[in-house]
Amino acid sequence: MGSMSSDVMLARAFLSRIAEPACVPVWALVRRLGPIGAVAAIRAGDTSDEVRSATSARLAAIEPEADLEAAERHGIRLVAPEHPEWPHFALGALERAALVRLAAHGPKHHKTDEGGAPIPPLALWVRGDAELAALGTRSVAIVGSRASTDYGNLVARELAYALASRDVPVVSGGAHGIDGSAHRGALVADGVTVVVSAAGLDRPYPPGNADLFARAAERGLVISESPPGAAPHRQRFLTRNRLIAAFGTGTVVVEAAYRSGAQNTVRHCRKIGRPVMAVPGPVTSTMSAGCHDLIRFEPSPATLVTSADDVLAVIDSSVVPSETAADVRPEAPPDVRRAALDALDPSVRRVFDGLRSRHAAQVDEIAARSGVPVVDVIRSLPLLELNGLVLARPDGYVVSPAPAPSPG
Repeated sequence: MGSMSSDVMLARAFLSRIAEPACVPVWALVRRLGPIGAVAAIRAGDTSDEVRSATSARLAAIEPEADLEAAERHGIRLVAPEHPEWPHFALGALERAALVRLAAHGPKHHKTDEGGAPIPPLALWVRGDAELAALGTRSVAIVGSRASTDYGNLVARELAYALASRDVPVVSGGAHGIDGSAHRGALVADGVTVVVSAAGLDRPYPPGNADLFARAAERGLVISESPPGAAPHRQRFLTRNRLIAAFGTGTVVVEAAYRSGAQNTVRHCRKIGRPVMAVPGPVTSTMSAGCHDLIRFEPSPATLVTSADDVLAVIDSSVVPSETAADVRPEAPPDVRRAALDALDPSVRRVFDGLRSRHAAQVDEIAARSGVPVVDVIRSLPLLELNGLVLARPDGYVVSPAPAPSPG
């Protein structure tokens, strides 16, 4: 379990069970008190009405030790923000959206979001040995209808095969239809695929894809926000979709009706600033009607894609800003940069001090210059990027000449 203490691990296991995923009041409490303090407050009833409402039903029966034991029996590990394996890069966008939401409304004004609030998970239950921390740096989510056509299955499978062949992890939800076709295409290419499940990982859902889950765990990762034994409730599919959106550098919709889970994933992509792509289909097919609607969508249409080259052009441009554009932007006033930095943790500011303004540096060089461990540099760079302080380039990271003031 790496550097995570047993007390923190028990607290995170408790928190992953006590409330439904994407619960804003509980997330805000944990952010304020830390996991151990939040658990103590929940057990003592020393919380807001919103937190009590979200946690009271399960409080008497919760057994985090039993969840951790069940996880170990099934080869599942608990990963939390305190662990070096936590995917800070992927989940930084959800953190940013959550902080903006919290600043605007506060946890007391939270209303249940049927589509899932854009907030980070409190913990992740994981199977597989692929690199979880690197998720989101260059990966593609492929989503679409469960009631897919032969055309959609073929496109999803071939697209995933081509991407995985180029060492691009393929992320999806493990369902029948487009999800399953995408996972299988990546596996045929001996590539990495990531299944984000809506149920506990000891009970693969749908059961017919249990073998697919096992193969994905061997070649990549199987991830759930819910602990072992958790059932695949409808709401958990919707909240799960925000993780699919975050784990993909961009998302491709292969087939989708006007109203579908894929459309829910697209909404999360737009909330957190992830690019959306769509594959066109026959104009006579209702299964492609949602894709065509996404391509028409104003003011932010999905990019029409038909090949892996099209997809890579989108995701590579989304993580590598134009060097020419960066060079012509005016230098930000020192007070703007300082205000953005002052809002961040001291260790993140140290990482910033290890960067250069004109010459790009790789992660290990930044670590050496700043004196911050490599794993903490990897965690900090997404936060610096999200605050407009750092640019990612093909040759490394540089100080951004025009940081944007933090909306928080």
